[in-house]
Amino acid sequence: MKNNKLSEIIEQILSGYKTDRGINHIEGPNLPSKKSIEEITLDILNIIFPGYYEKQEISREDITLYVWEKVSSVYHSLSHEILKSLKAIPELAEKSSADMISLSIRKTVSFLSKIQQIREKLNGDVNAAFEGDPAAKSFDEIIVSYPGLFAIAVYRAAHELYHLEIPLIPRIMTEFAHGSTGIDIHPGAHIGDNFFIDHGTGIVIGETSLIGNNVKIYQGVSLGALSFKKDKDGRIVKGGKRHPTIEDNVVIYAGATILGGETVVGRDSVIGGNVWLLKSVPPGTTLIHQPPKPVLRDKNTDALQDEYMYYI
Repeated sequence: MKNNKLSEIIEQILSGYKTDRGINHIEGPNLPSKKSIEEITLDILNIIFPGYYEKQEISREDITLYVWEKVSSVYHSLSHEILKSLKAIPELAEKSSADMISLSIRKTVSFLSKIQQIREKLNGDVNAAFEGDPAAKSFDEIIVSYPGLFAIAVYRAAHELYHLEIPLIPRIMTEFAHGSTGIDIHPGAHIGDNFFIDHGTGIVIGETSLIGNNVKIYQGVSLGALSFKKDKDGRIVKGGKRHPTIEDNVVIYAGATILGGETVVGRDSVIGGNVWLLKSVPPGTTLIHQPPKPVLRDKNTDALQDEYMYYI
């Protein structure tokens, strides 16, 4: 009886696999491995921040061999995963195996050539955290313990892969950081120098966001889309500028939501906590909610008096 029931269940599941569309990926190209991408991401971070995440101490005498080993490992592993991701692009289906391997290697080398530039960007991000957070005691503390810096570092690496037009891998990387930190930065977002995320949990930065230099963002901030255009069949139209622009020297406090591709927060502005912003503000703006009105409940008469305390 049990075997007959299981047979029915299995047949139902198998019948669902027969469609070419949907959530099954059978007889398609082998996709990048999430586990491998996460390991590659950590190796990239070890190259960027040598000596911070390893169990053993790294000396000056050992650093050359260490970097050779790490870069070689990333080269081999990443080129393999890039090859798998490129095979998922229909336009490349007719390329020969040799051409695909060559393309994956070129893209891998192009990415590796950007690592020193990524390090320079992250040096500014670490300094921004040190200067912007009075609780920060050292660069070491920021690098090993700040979730915002971890999310930014993974984003900056994934961003380079995104602009090499490599599918899947950049999103797997930033979702790895998202799962680890609660900070969701799309690899397509453009973020300038000296970026500081304070606390960070719940931050969302959408794909077409443009963020200038010296920007500081607190936990719970969303840079999101206001609405989505749809085609004649009711499907969402992909692409286009959907997320806001944040100019230089802006501070956005906890819980603020800024939406829309045409929304621009002018330079040197301050956006207060829990502000809901759907339109542009000029440079130098300070935008806050009206403060709550303090009231006092009289315990004898149950009357409310407009002073002294907040009514809860």
